[in-house]
Amino acid sequence: QVQLVESGGGLVQAGGSLRLSCAASGRSFSNYAMGWFRQAPGKEREFVATISWNGGRTNYADSVKGRFTISRDNAKNTVYLQMNSLKPEDTAVYYCNAERLSRNYWGQGTQVTVSS
Repeated sequence: QVQLVESGGGLVQAGGSLRLSCAASGRSFSNYAMGWFRQAPGKEREFVATISWNGGRTNYADSVKGRFTISRDNAKNTVYLQMNSLKPEDTAVYYCNAERLSRNYWGQGTQVTVSS
């Protein structure tokens, strides 16, 4: 089992940047694929980005490609989401996800608000 705690959210103007962090505790962090998802008010949770256990593969939603970068540091049990060129439509609660053998774990979320 793994516990996840997100941080780094906040209020930023359009065009600005934020870096989200997700610290994992528990065993065998490097065995998990990690991801970021987001949920805007009145909308369903949606996929943002994922990264494989060793960082060798990444995937992004079309809406964030070229602007967001997911990375991980297995020595620090942490996954990051660098968000650049932020848009008002990026406003959402961002959730960290850990997945292994079809089991999913979620953090509590961190709010990102982008003002126009």
